[in-house]
Amino acid sequence: GLKGFVKGEITLSLIFFDSLYFRSVTCYRKRMKIMNIHRFSLIVIFWGLSCVVAYAQGWPDIALFFEGYKACFVLYDVKNDTVIRYNEKRCQERISPCSTFKIPNSLIGLETGVIPDESHVFPWDGIERQIKSWNRDHDLRSAIANSVVWYYQKLAVEVGERRMKEYLQKLNYGNMDISGGLTQFWLGSSLKISANEQIDFLLKLYRNDLPFLQQSIDIVKEITILSRTDDVIFRGKTGSGFEEGKRTWGWFVGYIERKENVFIFATHIEAKENAFGIQAKEITKNILKSLSLL
Repeated sequence: GLKGFVKGEITLSLIFFDSLYFRSVTCYRKRMKIMNIHRFSLIVIFWGLSCVVAYAQGWPDIALFFEGYKACFVLYDVKNDTVIRYNEKRCQERISPCSTFKIPNSLIGLETGVIPDESHVFPWDGIERQIKSWNRDHDLRSAIANSVVWYYQKLAVEVGERRMKEYLQKLNYGNMDISGGLTQFWLGSSLKISANEQIDFLLKLYRNDLPFLQQSIDIVKEITILSRTDDVIFRGKTGSGFEEGKRTWGWFVGYIERKENVFIFATHIEAKENAFGIQAKEITKNILKSLSLL
């Protein structure tokens, strides 16, 4: 990235000025003195620039938030078209979206007419589940707020394999692979998406640049609002992954609308245990607060 580019520029500059220096060994001492002064000055300038870039990227501060986790973080400044990344390589790796897929799943359900609006209720099937808030009837708004897996499984089944695949291709959502089955493909199964791709999808959602009716987009934007003030609208969705019954990874994705700008984010954390969406959400909020965005 930019940090590496600056380092490369420093290296090339030093080689260039060293070459000039050695070619001028036979010149007058005065010229050598001038060359050395110029060379030293430029080294200082480039070193200072490198420090400024590293500080602007926020690497040291952001890294502290992820102690104990294998993690990545992306923050996209829409107005200035700039990106801050933590663990750039990890940001490119595709991972199961887990419950962050409830955002596109909601869009697809609305667009296909499986659910006409955010008030559409699916009745509870009577099966007692570990999360108590799931054990009742839910509409779309309450289902996304409580991350109700059975609601979205039923929605996906009613959308059907053909239409689900078609819409994921229209969205260009991750690897678009639903081979894991209509009730499981986004839950640690075949569908995978990177943090960078989460940003691309959310940017299109924010800009209304998706192949969906505006009504569908507006409903999803509304039901993903976590908090709202006169100055800031905060949207997001968590996701958690499991291995051997333990929560081993967590997502939090979304965006902040401020009066003067929009900031889109994606956070992923992973550990042997106790890594889940709520933790990813809290870490993200702390980062955003440290940057005075929330």
